[in-house]
Amino acid sequence: MIGRMQQRVVAACDGASKGNPGPAGWAWVVGDESAAGAARWEAGPLGRTTNNVAELTALERLLAATDPGVPLEVRMDSQYAMKAVTTWLPGWKRNGWKTSAGKPVANQELVVAIDALLDGRSVEFRYVPAHQVDGDPLNDFADRAASQAATAQEPAGSGLGSPEPPPSAAVPAARKAPRGKPGAARSTSGGGSSRTLKAKFPGRCVCGRPYAAGETIAKNDQGWGHPECRTATTG
Repeated sequence: MIGRMQQRVVAACDGASKGNPGPAGWAWVVGDESAAGAARWEAGPLGRTTNNVAELTALERLLAATDPGVPLEVRMDSQYAMKAVTTWLPGWKRNGWKTSAGKPVANQELVVAIDALLDGRSVEFRYVPAHQVDGDPLNDFADRAASQAATAQEPAGSGLGSPEPPPSAAVPAARKAPRGKPGAARSTSGGGSSRTLKAKFPGRCVCGRPYAAGETIAKNDQGWGHPECRTATTG
């Protein structure tokens, strides 16, 4: 257990999958007193799996590694993982772990484990956009650590004496555009609502791989990315 003698622990967690599904990894980081630097962190490989599995695994490992008696703030850039445990979970439990459409809940084993770890403790979830200039430093750290674990398929962390994960190769592509948000896209059909678009600016897909300006991209539950990385993550 990682406990800290203070009123609240601020942490972040993230998952990465290089291909979705593809080589995947998870990571969490507990912030220092300023909540801007890493006090402790851990990352690990998952073999070949999806981004959603990696995101949920990162949250599970964070909850298991922090003191349940200390209030925890969790910063995440995964809309899916956050909604799974804060919005959809109560209904899934009432429905016998079935979605509103009557289908089995995806990644149920992980969701059940997270539900048990959340029981009786104070946890506040905070969504933070990914890959932003001057974005949340803990989320950025977790993102880089998860990406490194997915690529290297090796465990890392402060407890192992590992160096800080390297900057993401996609960081320069995440610079804010003069108009709109990073990766803002324009339609190839002259203002229509086509499912695939040409990226106006370079950006980074949820799978962890970058895309270039002019490349065909599509909308998914966490932003813009490769068409093949679109995921169905509704409750």
